[in-house]
Amino acid sequence: MPDAAADPLDCLIVGGGPAGLTAALYLARFHRRVMVVDKGEGRLQMIPRTHNLAGYPQGIRGADLLSEMRGQAARYGAALVQAEVTALRHADGLIEAEIAGPAAGAPVTGPATGAPLAQSVRARTVLLATGVVNHRPPLDAATHDRAVAAGLLRYCPICDGYEQSGKRIAVLGGDRHGLAEAVFLRSYSRDVTLVSLTGLALDPAERAEAERAGVALTPAPVSHFGFNKGEVRLTLADGSQHVFDTLYAALGTHTRNRLGEMLGTRLVDGECFVTDAHQRTTASGVYAAGDAVDALDQIGIAIGTGARAAVAIHNDLRARDDELLVP
Repeated sequence: MPDAAADPLDCLIVGGGPAGLTAALYLARFHRRVMVVDKGEGRLQMIPRTHNLAGYPQGIRGADLLSEMRGQAARYGAALVQAEVTALRHADGLIEAEIAGPAAGAPVTGPATGAPLAQSVRARTVLLATGVVNHRPPLDAATHDRAVAAGLLRYCPICDGYEQSGKRIAVLGGDRHGLAEAVFLRSYSRDVTLVSLTGLALDPAERAEAERAGVALTPAPVSHFGFNKGEVRLTLADGSQHVFDTLYAALGTHTRNRLGEMLGTRLVDGECFVTDAHQRTTASGVYAAGDAVDALDQIGIAIGTGARAAVAIHNDLRARDDELLVP
């Protein structure tokens, strides 16, 4: 594990999802000193099985994919640390990160070696692969996680809509965004219903669009969610019950962008990081990749942006160290 307390890292990667781990793999193979700090709350680990990722014809569990990617990055020398980056700041031409472990005041350690990690880490560059957070239905954590694991609660129709072909699908989201997701899912099933938490907020034109697309609209908001025996049973405020094979939550997301804001990065509509074609943000030495960038939230795209960021970081450091050919 790099001694980040003594010498600065070439790159500190915040976030250990597919973007961050791909970048770590590339940078490690560039012989760069790289560390990934991940809190363990990424969305990929909750995916029961993805079938959209090329090279896995039988699909792969999200947790298994993460495990394989971690092992591959570590094989080439990337340091992987389960902890949380709590602050970032520019300092003397470097970027300094404050890192906290799972328990307040406890030393942060690298799981592979157990070696102590300084609470303050310095790096020449930072890659923000912090991802986004799904807005969840009002469920306790255990119920939510069981429903996701069973495939009864879903968040990404692009990822797994194919597996719901011909099934009874409910979409939770009472506004135009929810309706758009329901209309998208109509290409997979004729049985798609839009449900809401507080009542449908659709204007007459949007209701007409729903009717034209064949999306059913419920008359009252959901008062109870039931996930049992392979089905979703929703009770509405009017007492009626509706049974579905799966429920898509279309309640939106928010980007984990606080650390970038500390460094002065610009954001798209206050959410995703603004980047150039090489994943550079508007802040010096700061890059962003994965779902935290304004793009399609897909594993393959996260991998691609992670690779592109790593190459840019490597070449930018080479330019900084006068290791490029003079034009």
